[in-house]
Amino acid sequence: MPEEMNDIEVRNFSEGDQVKGTVTKIEEKQVLVDIEGSKLDGIIPISELSSLHVEKASDVVSEGDVLDLIVTKVEEELLVLSKRKVDAEKAWEKLEERYQNNEIFDAEVNEIVKGGLVVDLGVRGFVPASMVEDHYVEDFSEYQGKTLSFKIVELDKDKNRLILSHRAVVEEEKKQERKNVLEKLSSDQVLEGTVQRLTDFGAFVDIGGVDGLVHISQLSHQHIDKPSEVVHEGEKVTVKVLSVDRDNERISLSIKETLPGPWENIAEKAPVGSVLKGTVKRLVSFGAFVEVLPGVEGLVHISQISHQHIGTPHEVLEEGQTVHVKVLDVNEGEQRLSLSIKELEEQEDNNQDFELPEETSGFQLSDMIGDKLKDFNK
Repeated sequence: MPEEMNDIEVRNFSEGDQVKGTVTKIEEKQVLVDIEGSKLDGIIPISELSSLHVEKASDVVSEGDVLDLIVTKVEEELLVLSKRKVDAEKAWEKLEERYQNNEIFDAEVNEIVKGGLVVDLGVRGFVPASMVEDHYVEDFSEYQGKTLSFKIVELDKDKNRLILSHRAVVEEEKKQERKNVLEKLSSDQVLEGTVQRLTDFGAFVDIGGVDGLVHISQLSHQHIDKPSEVVHEGEKVTVKVLSVDRDNERISLSIKETLPGPWENIAEKAPVGSVLKGTVKRLVSFGAFVEVLPGVEGLVHISQISHQHIGTPHEVLEEGQTVHVKVLDVNEGEQRLSLSIKELEEQEDNNQDFELPEETSGFQLSDMIGDKLKDFNK
């Protein structure tokens, strides 16, 4: 044996020392390694291979791998080592930097556990169920092996505590998305959106990352009692931007203003001379307003209600009553419709059939003429 081989210094190691070891054998519950600078064998218990639960050591290391390790126990003929503690020490330094910089990073979900997810970052990171998404998730099984973006929300090295949040990333992205949408919005824009939710006072519509309110008065040209009469959640709608409050992130929208107005082409829908069926909506001193089409009311002036003289429309009409009216005049530009009830009554009068005296009455025109002629000849 060469003389220099006898001169190799064999170090004595103590607990806490960091060493390098080469994997020589992988067993069911431990890994054997050669320790650089030592005649002692080294073993890594399976629990010290990773911060995560390990079923098989071969899932973590392979024969021939050179590992950075830390001595956890010195026995008579071997060193007990930990890979997990070295990984954690390196990881804490990097994690501390990420935490201070509020950094967003990607990592794979390694385990699904009760109450959340587990991520291996060299240190066991826990994602509570409430911090996975910005909405309720019933089943987390689909997250196994999935790569997500995270932020560190709590870090305590002494307590070995690392709490991560994917929800914080989602909320931050949506906030930036809302900001971008708000900056591009302007009044009178017409956009496509999706109805997100309904309330008593209107509908909230998503127009690309930000919700705007369509007040109930802006849902339809017709009067409605509740939004569900005209829209439903998940429905695609066209909306017009009425106003944008960027400071408070409030957007007022209208569906009504994207729809054809009830007075559009009214001359075709209610031509002069046509007879329509309508409902008396309001009675005023000078007449009655009758709705003849959805959103279209015309005036029956008091002089056009009846042939008889009346002091007020209330004498012959009541609100909610169904009537037939004749269109006298149409003005689409001023949204005016002049109607008459009286003219229909005149038509009815003119169309009455008058009965002639029956022959059995004994009255004949020739008889009357004949009698007169007799008198004349006398």
